[in-house]
Amino acid sequence: MKFNAVSRSEQGTSASRRLRHAGRVPAIVYGGKADPVSIELDHNEIYHALRKEQFHASILTMALDGKAEQVLLRAVQWHPYKQLVLHVDFQRVDASHAISTKVPLHFVNAEVSPAVKLNSAVISHVLTEIDIICLPANLPQFIEVDLSKLLAGATLHLADITLPTGVTFAAHGGDANPVLAAALVKSGGANAADDDDAAPAAAAPEAPAAE
Repeated sequence: MKFNAVSRSEQGTSASRRLRHAGRVPAIVYGGKADPVSIELDHNEIYHALRKEQFHASILTMALDGKAEQVLLRAVQWHPYKQLVLHVDFQRVDASHAISTKVPLHFVNAEVSPAVKLNSAVISHVLTEIDIICLPANLPQFIEVDLSKLLAGATLHLADITLPTGVTFAAHGGDANPVLAAALVKSGGANAADDDDAAPAAAAPEAPAAE
């Protein structure tokens, strides 16, 4: 994806406030061998770009002052209660250096899994994204998680799926094989309801015999 940016010389709180009033967004691009550069973006353009999943998990082409640079979205600051983008951070990308970033998970085939078809289980998505490490050329927009073989009461771990070529999971000191999804079976059901109805009758004391 491509977006436009312009270098900015004025910095500070007052300058950023003036930019926002003018429909612009202060931002920064850093990394690589070059120094960090303060930039500004068109609010409407960046707002609509941020609503697309692809913008968060792909190498972006930034057109800065007529020159194209490859960057990765790193952070976004939003207004606490308004739909306003306050600040954006981008990192320059070097094709020869691995990057670490988050990638969304796309869950598919839940409706044909034994858990759902045979047991009416509810599939819980425990994680919606994972941290990965890869070269920029190998960065996937998303990772597909196939739930077609998930059984009732079972869990699907990271080791149960195949990561794209050149992509490794970044555990960052945490669980090296996290749970991605779980098939939760609802308690009760028709049989349980019948048992509940029958239980009070079985437990009721016998009526005393008439004298």
